[in-house]
Amino acid sequence: GVNHIKIYKELHPTHSELVGISDIDLAKKDIADQYSAKFFDDYKELIKNVNAVSIVVPTDMHYQVVKECLSQNVNVLVEKPFVLDFREGEELIKLAKMKNLVLHVGYLFRFNPVTIELKKLLPELGELRSINARYIQPNQPRGDSGVIFNLSVHLIDVLNFILTERPSTVLCKKANIFNPSFEDSATITLGYDNFHATLELSCLHPEKKRDMFILGTKVAAYADFKEQKLIKYKAPEKIGDEWSTEIIEIEKKEPLKEEIKNFLSSIENEEVRKLGEEEIYTTRICQRALESATLGRELKT
Repeated sequence: GVNHIKIYKELHPTHSELVGISDIDLAKKDIADQYSAKFFDDYKELIKNVNAVSIVVPTDMHYQVVKECLSQNVNVLVEKPFVLDFREGEELIKLAKMKNLVLHVGYLFRFNPVTIELKKLLPELGELRSINARYIQPNQPRGDSGVIFNLSVHLIDVLNFILTERPSTVLCKKANIFNPSFEDSATITLGYDNFHATLELSCLHPEKKRDMFILGTKVAAYADFKEQKLIKYKAPEKIGDEWSTEIIEIEKKEPLKEEIKNFLSSIENEEVRKLGEEEIYTTRICQRALESATLGRELKT
């Protein structure tokens, strides 16, 4: 949550005013003091004083806290993963729409300039043949869920954001090596009408990668979300010849800052709001991936 606090403070006074911070850990009052903000040990007291909040709590508390904030007419940016049951997510989205409130989920990759340029490039690729993506790292994710809900949400959300169709099937294999409750690594294959997407997820890998390769009949694209690089490959005239490459110029930006700016702008502008709205399919696909791994078979999404 400290990163959110820092950016809200940076955006003052043009975009926001940092009113306060709430945490059950009283030691966090030092952070509030550092940023000249009020401290509340009960979030229900905080939301009486604001019209927008960032929620950065354990995932199993998201449903309860988000619902309370929306019920009190407070706009919400909640960290990913949204919820662990897509039906709870549907209920929260319905509540936000009924009250005409903003409900955004912290899918940072949408606000990565590489993702935005990749979406623009997609029509040049021709018919899609395959997609391969990685979210691998040497450190454990959050302690409240495994790599499927913690890591794949970003890649799945990118696919839902840049593609015009949704996957119809999901097949997942996972491994619980160090933690019997939460998977350390997984491979997810998403089936579309004429191609498939394979996602590699791991918190046991020696390298840190967040990237995606999309192969089309005319053009291929490699997106490095971590380094904010995008490479375009043009197919050769003859099979076996080398592909020509072009590095797409990217103006690097801080995705979290862009996300929070969009969230704040969305409170006043419904058109801007659409960019950050929760895509419930992301949560649903993660849930179905876990079910697929448990049952050992491909499932319809």
